[in-house]
Amino acid sequence: MNTDSPAHRGAGRAPHPLAGPRPTTGGTGRRTLLRTALTGAAALGAGLGAAGPATAAAPSRETPTRPGTPDEALNELAAGNRRWRAFRERHPHENPAMRRELATGQHPFAVVLGCIDSRVPPELVFDQGLGDLMTVRTAGEVLDEAVLGSVAYGVLELGIPLVVVLGHQSCGAVRAAVEAEQSGEHLPAHMQYLVDQIRPAIDHGQAGDARIDATVSANVRLVRSRLAAEPELAARVGTGKLAIVGARYELTTQAVHRLA
Repeated sequence: MNTDSPAHRGAGRAPHPLAGPRPTTGGTGRRTLLRTALTGAAALGAGLGAAGPATAAAPSRETPTRPGTPDEALNELAAGNRRWRAFRERHPHENPAMRRELATGQHPFAVVLGCIDSRVPPELVFDQGLGDLMTVRTAGEVLDEAVLGSVAYGVLELGIPLVVVLGHQSCGAVRAAVEAEQSGEHLPAHMQYLVDQIRPAIDHGQAGDARIDATVSANVRLVRSRLAAEPELAARVGTGKLAIVGARYELTTQAVHRLA
């Protein structure tokens, strides 16, 4: 991904090749049971649509080499976003052999915590395919126990080396939080929870649309800091096995840039 500087948002170097095998993680007892239950479900469903006798699939010659470090994962996402911006998407890892292979397990290289906004699907803006990303999406990237557990599963059980908190330009959830604070309005149903979670990030040094835009970035940084404060995630960051970064997607340029 690009840096936080606007000058870098539309530029990038040549795509970084995938490098390094994905590390495997051990585990016994509870973790082994959880991993077996979650990954084994795919194999159970593999034959539901079969119309005839099953045939053994030949080993895939197109098995990708997964990024194994935080830097490699960041470089792969940056390369994918450059392809997306240039309308040169590869739509990787969607061929029949890969689909058969993924029925037996998964080795994603990044967790992306993004917004539910229909204009910002992570697999598209990073030009990634099946088995590449584990995505968690909530309005305004808001955290709760289910989100925290999902991120932790990807990192601790699958050994994923990178977590990206991905905000975006013109976020409706952020706008709702800013406008609700200004008006004192209480939002209906569960939407008030979203507003309450985003409110601490509101940038009162700005006004109007500038406040909303600044709050988008501030909210990404807040969510990132909350994730980084989780003890088990922090321990992996401390050993260099994990990076947790914040980033923004600009709707007007289709560029993803990293927030400091």
